Amino acid sequence: MASDVIAAQVRRHRNRLGLNREQLAEECARLGADDLTYAALTNIETGRRGKDGKRRREVTVDELLVLGLALAVPPLLLTLPLGSEQAVPTAPNRDHRDPYTVWKWWTGEETPTLGGPLDGRYFPEVQPIGENGPRWSAAWATAAYPASLYPEFERRRREVQKAQQLADDRSTDKERNAAEQTAYIQRLDELARHINDMTRAGLTVPDLQAGWIEDMQGLDMLDRPDELTPKEGD
Repeated sequence: MASDVIAAQVRRHRNRLGLNREQLAEECARLGADDLTYAALTNIETGRRGKDGKRRREVTVDELLVLGLALAVPPLLLTLPLGSEQAVPTAPNRDHRDPYTVWKWWTGEETPTLGGPLDGRYFPEVQPIGENGPRWSAAWATAAYPASLYPEFERRRREVQKAQQLADDRSTDKERNAAEQTAYIQRLDELARHINDMTRAGLTVPDLQAGWIEDMQGLDMLDRPDELTPKEGD
């Protein structure tokens, strides 16, 4: 069970920091998770079970975030411990997978494959959802689309920022200034095309520098300019 993996990682990272359970409970309480008491942490770490064989204490999503912050570890690593486990649970009646494969599912980088080899190759989920629904893999890809758009947005935003800094650093070399201004416009156009993909998908675009928005509007790069918001204080 995923809860057993989390329990082992909570214990591992608590020991890494030299904390006992009382001290970890104090850290959690400082973050507002008063329910993560010494007793709760004991039940989580030891995997104590009731008469029905179920854990007395599972970890909620909210608590996973708090535990990650309290233990100074990315919360996802508590569930998918890269480098320390060969395989982790997936669905109750499906095969285990190596942590990095499941990591890429969680982040939307890849479509889950729940059968076949440990690393998930060669066995895509092709069954339809319901009687007349889309293929499972296609439905997943549609839902995961934002996971690819936002990292790419950030990459292109940084490229525009670098290009603008060079363009703003005027020199006496007119050809160089023109080339840097052209590079800025090209990077801005790449960002605008990506923004258009985001707005067509119905996604909220992070706030941008007001000057960039004005430049994109002036060059007619945006499909939906009204959906962009300038950064406060920019």
